[in-house]
Amino acid sequence: MAISMDQIVKQNQGVPAESPLHMPAQDFSTKPSASHKGQGWKQLIARLITFGGALALTVYATHQMILIVSQDQVTALQWVMVGLFTLTFVWIALAAGSAVSGFIFSGRKGEASVQDLSAKKTVLLMPVYNEDPSETCAALYSMAKELVANDLAEQFEIFIISDSNDPDVWVKETAAVSQLKQALAGEMNVWYRRRHDNKAKKAGNVHEFVSRWGARYDYMLVLDADSLLSADTLKTLMLEMASDDHAGIIQTLPSLYRGDTLFARLQQFAGTVYGPIVARGVAAWQGNDGNYWGHNAIIRVQAFAESAGLPAIGGVKPFKGDILSHDFVEAALMRRAGWSVRMLPVLKGSWEESPPSLSDVATRDRRWAQGNIQHLAVLKAKGLRWPNRSHMLTGVMGYMASPIWFALILTGIVMSIQIHYMNIEYFSDQPSLYPQWPVFDSERMVALFVFTMGVLLLPKVLGLIKAFFHRSLRQPLGIIRMTLGAIVEMFFSILYAPIFMLIHSQHIFDIFRGRDSGWATQQRQHNGTPWKDLVRQHFWHTMIGVGLTIVLYQYSPTLLIWLSPTLIGLMFSIPLSALSGSKSLAKGLRFIGILNIPEEVSTLKIITQRDQFAEELREHLQSVTIGTFIDNATYQDGHFNLLSKPPKPRRGHPEVNSLIANYKIKEANDVGEALSWMTKQEKLAVFSDKDIFMELKNLKHS
Repeated sequence: MAISMDQIVKQNQGVPAESPLHMPAQDFSTKPSASHKGQGWKQLIARLITFGGALALTVYATHQMILIVSQDQVTALQWVMVGLFTLTFVWIALAAGSAVSGFIFSGRKGEASVQDLSAKKTVLLMPVYNEDPSETCAALYSMAKELVANDLAEQFEIFIISDSNDPDVWVKETAAVSQLKQALAGEMNVWYRRRHDNKAKKAGNVHEFVSRWGARYDYMLVLDADSLLSADTLKTLMLEMASDDHAGIIQTLPSLYRGDTLFARLQQFAGTVYGPIVARGVAAWQGNDGNYWGHNAIIRVQAFAESAGLPAIGGVKPFKGDILSHDFVEAALMRRAGWSVRMLPVLKGSWEESPPSLSDVATRDRRWAQGNIQHLAVLKAKGLRWPNRSHMLTGVMGYMASPIWFALILTGIVMSIQIHYMNIEYFSDQPSLYPQWPVFDSERMVALFVFTMGVLLLPKVLGLIKAFFHRSLRQPLGIIRMTLGAIVEMFFSILYAPIFMLIHSQHIFDIFRGRDSGWATQQRQHNGTPWKDLVRQHFWHTMIGVGLTIVLYQYSPTLLIWLSPTLIGLMFSIPLSALSGSKSLAKGLRFIGILNIPEEVSTLKIITQRDQFAEELREHLQSVTIGTFIDNATYQDGHFNLLSKPPKPRRGHPEVNSLIANYKIKEANDVGEALSWMTKQEKLAVFSDKDIFMELKNLKHS
């Protein structure tokens, strides 16, 4: 194949020449002048089904609840229960409405008219933060090899933008990138840049990339550390973008894969069987007013730079500061500026991984919860389209629904205690002293409970039915095994739901207390959680479950029966959490074909290729440590050849970590002593500056 001049650049060049784009922070107080293409009849009908259907279901359910409590004079507590029920129900009704829309509308894979991409350039943009470099580089390698095999290498480049701030991870990261560059030499450019300042986290990382190199590319395919896309999918996304001058973001529907724990396999099975029907429904009603999930999507770089720059939010915590869940806001801002944001839910060949356990997803959700709650402050921005506001409110309710549900349960328990005392205490006949006890229509209550469960399970039932008629799912998985998998998934979902209810309620409580989520590295591989950590994480969940069970056993055995799935989930939260990370149970279920996905039944080359290169990298990186790095010239050359010089400190503001590290090196007798004195930040300063590093290297070893 022909090699371009860009591909002849020296292998030791970390980044290309800068091609800056101005990316100003947007003004939320000013509505930009922009025109928006009208939506078609499909979007109108889908919106009527989704939102009109959700409204109708909620009105009916709320009316039934009012009838249930209106057998006598309605108490204030009963009205509170009606209100909490309505807020909870509308959330599940919207999911049901989207599922019905997805059942009716099939979606589209793509309708590109442009066929020649030779003049276009897309960057595979991989932001990383203390990730396992063998995994991230293996995914990039496999995508690049597929693109090369399909004669698309000229249209793509790889650019890894790192925010890693753990020196032990960083030396492995640069070693892995050096291996990746060598493996793709002459086939595809691989660029690498690590920031010295992690300002604004991932959004700030992408912002700096666009500001410095954005003009080099027409499009950027933003990835997560666990993303993988096939060459056909990458080509389709480029063709779609090139065919639509109004397209700003085109989002794929990533499939979950590579799960080796129970929780991950539950998630990927649900995403495979139920996910497409909800996604098709969302794609149908949102049309061009779509959303962006921060990865596995192609973006028009110029449009992104012009319209998606994020301002810091003022005010008070939790709203104050950098926008954490930036993707929803970026999509809303691009749509506000007139660009279309849409999804291709039928397009296959886009993958990501699930958090491996309940504990891991709880850690991830803490930051997501704070970011989504921040969107309440973004909603006031002028010029936003109502579907984008709806996406943000849906994200807020994804977490706020939990404390509302918990409050509904507590309200029901308090009312049960009232009824209990009404039945056993004596009262005089004087009207002024006669209490107003809550009275219920028990028969209607049972009917409403059944109706609510039906609405709650409707997306899963419709998704399963649709999967039965979908050849790509029916043939590899089988109807019986899919049905058994759905039963297993629903069983564990019922048990895990109340645990998430309390976890999310705690998140919301902490957020409104002003506690920041921080920025923890997402765990993608599970090696087990110690029992003492599980006990610490779920002790109060267990105690709440036990306490509520005792109270209901004493005051309302009937309500105890109704709430038993919730209470069982809470009482056994510790072993259930441990079970979520079980690899042996996951392996056993996979052996008998339960919770399987098509990618496991028929292995794809891109996945096999990825796994093989990951294993090679993992074996290579085992020998890469800070200690071996200091003695290995090859590691050092690969590392420092990827780095740009550290930014010069402002006058009067010296780089303190470099100064302290240099001082400790001069004071130390050997390398081991110097390193033992240094903080992580000081080690980073040493490995960021070759001159300081050479001072360390020249010390004697202990």
